[in-house]
Amino acid sequence: MSLYSFVQQFKFAEAPIETRKRLEICLLDIIGVAAGARENQTSKMLKDFAVEHFPATSLASRLWFDGRAVHPHGAGYAGGFSIDSLDAHEGHFTSKGHAGATVVPAIIALVDAFRAQGKTISGEELSSVLAIGYETALRAGQSLMATAPEYHASGAFSGIGVVCAGARLLGLDEDTFHHALGIAEYFGPRCPMMRLIDHPSMLRDAHGAGAYAGISALLMARAGVTGAPAATVASGNVARFWEDIGQRWEIDRQYFKPWPVCRWAQPALTAMTALMGAHPDIIPEAVEAVEVETFHESMRLQGHRPQSADEAQYALAFPLAALIARGRLSAGEVTGASIHAPDILSISDRIVIGEATDLSARFPEEILSRVTVRLKDGTCFTSPTTAAKGDPENPLSAEELLEKYRAYSQYSLGMTRSRALEACVSGLAGRADCAALLDLLLSPL
Repeated sequence: MSLYSFVQQFKFAEAPIETRKRLEICLLDIIGVAAGARENQTSKMLKDFAVEHFPATSLASRLWFDGRAVHPHGAGYAGGFSIDSLDAHEGHFTSKGHAGATVVPAIIALVDAFRAQGKTISGEELSSVLAIGYETALRAGQSLMATAPEYHASGAFSGIGVVCAGARLLGLDEDTFHHALGIAEYFGPRCPMMRLIDHPSMLRDAHGAGAYAGISALLMARAGVTGAPAATVASGNVARFWEDIGQRWEIDRQYFKPWPVCRWAQPALTAMTALMGAHPDIIPEAVEAVEVETFHESMRLQGHRPQSADEAQYALAFPLAALIARGRLSAGEVTGASIHAPDILSISDRIVIGEATDLSARFPEEILSRVTVRLKDGTCFTSPTTAAKGDPENPLSAEELLEKYRAYSQYSLGMTRSRALEACVSGLAGRADCAALLDLLLSPL
């Protein structure tokens, strides 16, 4: 099946039942993270930025949990930044990144704009375009990572997913569709991701920029702007990433995060959780030192004394110390006053992080770490080589995923709105109109 045929002909009901369930889980996870990020500095700043610099025109989209109308460019931009500002959203190994934090806010922005023009979009159609967006973004990410010499942020490839999903919504013809793909790839934010790992900031994984690039490419192509062929889609050396589209689903290989920090820190957190559960002697005041062996990219996180929430979430030492010091790692430990908390910092200073060549060789197909804890009495505990909780081979249960969503959303939105969103996402594909979901997402509190 050609990519264009898949985009235009795919029906959500034709996907395997487990894939359909996975899309619902991904959407609920993204909504929970967005709710948890609603009031942080980055979210507030980017929503105000969108209102000032991307005013609504004949196209108007509301900002998440805010209600103010802006152009879809601004809604996608702010939405991507906001979701990415709390590093708890799902991701994917072989694209080395994330699709949902770009695709979901961009598509919601376009759908809201079209509904404002009087169009009805069913839950089945919204589910279909979100599935298209996820699947094509993840495959574009695999293609990019296999062919580019540098590791790029997720926004570099996820705009392709926005174009594929948006082309279905806009009903683009095949020629215009390929121009849109070329524009999105050409203008895609090929941000050097390891620079952000070394110097964390609000820029994160470029999801806002990817959403902007995808929406812009759609509107430009529809206006007649031409684009060069998208190499990550059309080149012969990447055909293997696209030839079975519609038959096998990359979205089924997504992982989910138990903790709101970089995925590369999470194998160590999983290992430490298991050690603490097995050995009650591991208490904050007893810990002399902690050694983490991990893969190169994870080793680069370091982050012993973060100065901002961005640095705390793109760290390994600090979140690991928070888990030891407080027995938990929620958004409260990696934002606000906690990033300067003496109880966490005192343990963070005792953590040493080094690269293990055997673990580096297994990345990105596997992300693994080992942790050793030495107590003041000389006792030593070492974990086995550990994969992160939430990986496809070590999944979070349905109950754990729901608990995560509720923990983030109920605190921010209140139980009534949290549960209403939960109900709207469940069985979304069977609803005649997606209006109820959008109003809950986009109306002010």
